[in-house]
Amino acid sequence: MENVSETLGQVLERQAVLSPDREFIVFPDRNLRFTYAEFDQRVNNLARGLLAIGIGKGDHIGIWATNVPDWLTYLFAASKIGAVTVTVNTAYRTHELEYIVRQSDIMALCLIDGWRDSDYLAMVNELIPELKSCQRGQLVSARFPRLKSVIFIGPEKHRGMYTTPELLLLGSHAQENLLPRADGARSAEYGSAGVPARPEGRTRSGNTPYVGALDCHDVINMQYTSGTTGFPKGVMLTHYNILNNGFHIGERQKFTEKERVCLPVPLFHCFGLVLGIMAIVTHGATAVVNESFDPLMVLASVQKERCTALYGVPTMFIAELNHPMFPMFDLRSLRTGIMAGSPCPEEIMKRVISDMHASEITIAYGLTEGSPVMTQTSTDDPLELRVSTVGQHLPGIDVRVVSPDSNREVPPGTQGEVVCRGYNVMKGYYKLPEATAQAIDEEGWLHSGDLGTMDANGYFRITGRIKDMIIRGGENVYPREIEEFLLTMNGVKDIQVAGIASPKYGEEVGAFIICKDGACLSEEDVRDFCRGRISRFKIPKYVFFVDSYPMTASGKIQKYKLRETGLALLSERGVQVV
Repeated sequence: MENVSETLGQVLERQAVLSPDREFIVFPDRNLRFTYAEFDQRVNNLARGLLAIGIGKGDHIGIWATNVPDWLTYLFAASKIGAVTVTVNTAYRTHELEYIVRQSDIMALCLIDGWRDSDYLAMVNELIPELKSCQRGQLVSARFPRLKSVIFIGPEKHRGMYTTPELLLLGSHAQENLLPRADGARSAEYGSAGVPARPEGRTRSGNTPYVGALDCHDVINMQYTSGTTGFPKGVMLTHYNILNNGFHIGERQKFTEKERVCLPVPLFHCFGLVLGIMAIVTHGATAVVNESFDPLMVLASVQKERCTALYGVPTMFIAELNHPMFPMFDLRSLRTGIMAGSPCPEEIMKRVISDMHASEITIAYGLTEGSPVMTQTSTDDPLELRVSTVGQHLPGIDVRVVSPDSNREVPPGTQGEVVCRGYNVMKGYYKLPEATAQAIDEEGWLHSGDLGTMDANGYFRITGRIKDMIIRGGENVYPREIEEFLLTMNGVKDIQVAGIASPKYGEEVGAFIICKDGACLSEEDVRDFCRGRISRFKIPKYVFFVDSYPMTASGKIQKYKLRETGLALLSERGVQVV
């Protein structure tokens, strides 16, 4: 299979026919399991339930939830009726939620009660006071004129909101002859969910929306960029974008239908949704899902379900490896997986291979706008390449390194901006044509904003983000290089490097270090370790010992906040640098 030319709903249906009794989704903490056939039936019922409350092709459905079991039911149900899922960051607060709901034109918002110290229900009722007095599905919101329904992902009843069981019940009462055929085929007058089509122009007859013909190049998902700089932008991704990207990601890991993939990464992010679910469903494999990240739960899940693959950002693997109960777990079932989301320290990769038995672990690199992966290491790459590069380009994607000034391709080994072109490039940012034009040039190249090199054999290395680069007195300093170096120092558990403003040099190097348990390091210890080993201008001027890093909900470290933290810590020391 070279190209997946189906919709997401059709891929699920195909797997339900081929392997009806194989487990598709497992939640090991509650022993909840869905086979492909069971899940497809649940999806069909929910799809019809959404249609019954007036949601159809082209409508936007927001999902604001952790990895709860029905997160994926809503995603696949939307795909069957041609609706677009807008994935909402679990860390958002009121201001961010208001921006996303308005900017993305969400028609129905699906949510859980909350996460950590965030009360989603309270925030929604604050923004939409009309919920307390409106009939369900008849919402008229002053703030959000396009929002018509709020759906609670669970059985609890809340004023003005539908519940998931209600929608499933509505869908289960649909006429039997409207159910999808087992072979996934559709007659001309029926949409993917097997319901009568409505004419284009988006007119509705009664409360039944139009489905119409679905195409693999339709937008299925809008992922909002993490917003580490500026307002988040809605990245429009098609069935074709994410299914093909997921398929080739799985191929790089040599996935078969026997894989059991542990997913502790969030589904609202491309890591969980594309690298995880799309790679799994295109190979007929099994997803072992954790509702949110807990290192102990990950280790237990791998052992209990005999997982063959494990995903995570570096901080997740670090937490698992350093958990005091780590030696108690049998992880020998692991073979492969992906470490991605931020630069992968070599020392951590080596420990994942040796101590976690994931001998074929891979590294993937990309960005949301690229669906997201453009390069990935292979399971049979030599160890050195699997720990020091982000691999070669995926099939169907052209990846180059170009000069940021001229956009011309640079020779092998020369640093420049990483760009890509191919099936994976987004349709664009939602309602932001100027921002789209800045990201995708006239020749179709998507500009990553990342600095990197490509060697003569086509292996890429990422050296940092253009905006992360530290310029100290005219010298370019790349944080990744210093981070990799300091990870070899005894007592250092994790390290992030960011620029700190300096009136003399423009910027100085700041190192933010998390120490291993029991380690006692001083600032001078760190600088002594560097002296004679790295260039003088790369030695951290400032060293800060911290307990954690400011991060997005998807696990990316927010370096711009580290810069702010550094200035605040220096001010506490009585050091004024600006």
